[in-house]
Amino acid sequence: MPEVVRFGVSIEEPLLQRFDELSGRKGYGNRSEAIRDLMRSALVDEQWDVGEAESVGTVTLVYDHHASDLSDKLNQQQHSHHEAIVSTLHVHMDAHHCLEVVVLRGKANEIKRLADELIGTKGVKHGKFVASTTGDLV
Repeated sequence: MPEVVRFGVSIEEPLLQRFDELSGRKGYGNRSEAIRDLMRSALVDEQWDVGEAESVGTVTLVYDHHASDLSDKLNQQQHSHHEAIVSTLHVHMDAHHCLEVVVLRGKANEIKRLADELIGTKGVKHGKFVASTTGDLV
């Protein structure tokens, strides 16, 4: 484990109070944990802005599986990008609706493009992409 470095930060009191309240609501044990999480989040965002780094993300899709050939279209898209798809979770929400979570891995810009393609498929009622990291930030 890397050596821990302590450093000081100057900050206005009202901002610090709001940060402490937010940290408490999110369940952080102390300010250091909350600040580390913010730093990691900024590094993940920067990784995605660059676009070439090895990255991971998830796409969540909700759709009516009775919609004209939508299940087949989504399946075909996923098969044609099998190298980027790590795993898929398929849940039957009710008699008509399915929820699918697709885990993607590859270059950030390429998996973002694939996520947009899946979300933009005609008949998808809701789609959301969440960008993450392989964990190799520092």
